[in-house]
Amino acid sequence: MTPKKLFQKQMTTPMPKAQETLLEIDLKALKHNFEHLKSKLQQNTKFLAVVKAFAYGSDANNVAHYLQDLNADYFAVAYVNEGIALRKSGITKPILVLHPQAINFKILIKNSLEPSLYNAKILNEFITIASAEKQNNYPIHIKFNTGLNRLGFLENDVDYISSKLRATKAVKVASIFSHLAASEDLNENEFTLNQIASFKSISKNVIKAIDYKPMLHMCNTSGILNYPEAHFDMVRSGIGLYGFGNSEKENKNLKPIATLKTIISQIHTIEKNESVGYNRAFKSNGVLKTATLPVGHADGIGRQYGNGNGFVTIHGKLAPIIGNVCMDMIMVNITNIDCNEGDEVIIFNQTNTAENLAHKANTISYELITAISQRVKRVYKK
Repeated sequence: MTPKKLFQKQMTTPMPKAQETLLEIDLKALKHNFEHLKSKLQQNTKFLAVVKAFAYGSDANNVAHYLQDLNADYFAVAYVNEGIALRKSGITKPILVLHPQAINFKILIKNSLEPSLYNAKILNEFITIASAEKQNNYPIHIKFNTGLNRLGFLENDVDYISSKLRATKAVKVASIFSHLAASEDLNENEFTLNQIASFKSISKNVIKAIDYKPMLHMCNTSGILNYPEAHFDMVRSGIGLYGFGNSEKENKNLKPIATLKTIISQIHTIEKNESVGYNRAFKSNGVLKTATLPVGHADGIGRQYGNGNGFVTIHGKLAPIIGNVCMDMIMVNITNIDCNEGDEVIIFNQTNTAENLAHKANTISYELITAISQRVKRVYKK
């Protein structure tokens, strides 16, 4: 069966009531988020969908196929192996690799992936390998650091870059790009505007030096929403596609695509002074009931969610996690909830979101959703 036919078959899977731990991926919500973000753009502005880290913990192959059918223009991954997996699944749109390593350059070229080049060492290594592989005008993307201070050339590197590009026909710049550091924080407006101004200046100098105009892109999800003047030729969205807008206002316009569900494996009555879980981290002050659930830190629910920091929902009521999170299980307090063994449990969904749960443990939605283990079964809601 071809990857496309396999994908279409998976799309027809009926939504089950949970009988095990599973991650339900709502493709209708994904479409809503894509269309909402696209509505912020000018008609000719391209849309790059970031599907690194298994599409932010969901399923990169199926999410990318769905977005390809919705006419996303580009995809981005962090590493070469992620791009290869997309190609093997049948993705044909351009794929930008944001943090490639030189050891993978030959296989990157073999799979028609496009590298982000961010310093002299990586630029020279790619040109050398592309030349040895007899490439002509192979698409590359030049990354500039305008304030995030993570990866990227500096403005005073423009002459060096242009001299290297003029000396070879093996590569051609498909885009010049940078990354906003604080576009979600309007208190950092001045900093962000300085980043945008710096990028405009750098781009102007690069274009003049190489004598052609590549695509320009700078905006992440929050940049799309907050800085339309920086949309340029293309924008990049990751977290927004998956339902989070980095603000209470924008979250209302987006729909989380993932629901993490599980079931009650066993119910216990805990007597006064009894303990629950490893290291006796929870000790009862009175008689209570607990439910044991088949999900733990090996599935992405980290230990920071234990001891009352995290919660689940059973029949619409909150059940706090008690004791230490185990590798494969958590225990929750169900004293005031009418439920039975085998009943469905919601860990996060569109109502009690991953962002809300993450906040309780002093972390962010990105960390929680990307941590969901690949051993958790994925099902698709269309």
